[in-house]
Amino acid sequence: MKPLLLGHRGTPRLHTENTLAGFQAAMDAGLDGVELDVRRLMDGTLVIHHDPALKGGGSLPAMNAADLPAHVPTLDATLAWAADAGAFVNVEIKFEGARPDDRVHRTLDAIRAHGLSRRVIVSSFSPLVLDAARHHAPEIERGFLFHRAYRAGPLDLVPLVMRRVKAAALHPMHPLIDDTLMAQARAHGWRVNTWTVNDAAQVARLKALGVDALIGDLPDVLLTAH
Repeated sequence: MKPLLLGHRGTPRLHTENTLAGFQAAMDAGLDGVELDVRRLMDGTLVIHHDPALKGGGSLPAMNAADLPAHVPTLDATLAWAADAGAFVNVEIKFEGARPDDRVHRTLDAIRAHGLSRRVIVSSFSPLVLDAARHHAPEIERGFLFHRAYRAGPLDLVPLVMRRVKAAALHPMHPLIDDTLMAQARAHGWRVNTWTVNDAAQVARLKALGVDALIGDLPDVLLTAH
């Protein structure tokens, strides 16, 4: 079975990350879709950007839609693009506070409104965000992001989180993936989607282990999986 191939923030080595041009370039290169990040402006506008501030300066939580540079797309515009392009989308909701804010339910409502509930997985490092997503839109799949091993025994904490939020997939950073993780994922019926894979040897290793999705910056490298 071929893994799903997703452009990490689009095609960041070729285009500014998290832009519609970069997302379309990922599809044009032959990928299945993209991974992107959702943040919130002061006026409530949901936008696609990884960091809390623009590279040239300017805190997104202190900005309004009128202040937004043209290259930073809104969530609504991006989901409209995805619906039109037939893209699968991994929507990461960034964790910005002690409790989830209105981005969770508004992001999920937008996904529903664009008819993308079956072509999106919502991911987060925050179990609280994922739990809020489960309550608001249980039909939209969830993935638990992690970048270090939470292990006293094999993946002790991860199964607790996965059961609590009823997640469909583990989203570990790729060096964490080994036979033990894959065996446990299969035993529980979880998919394994991994990031950020930019080396063909790692693509081959992860494909051999049976991962379900590869997220990376370089379409040509990801496409070696096919």
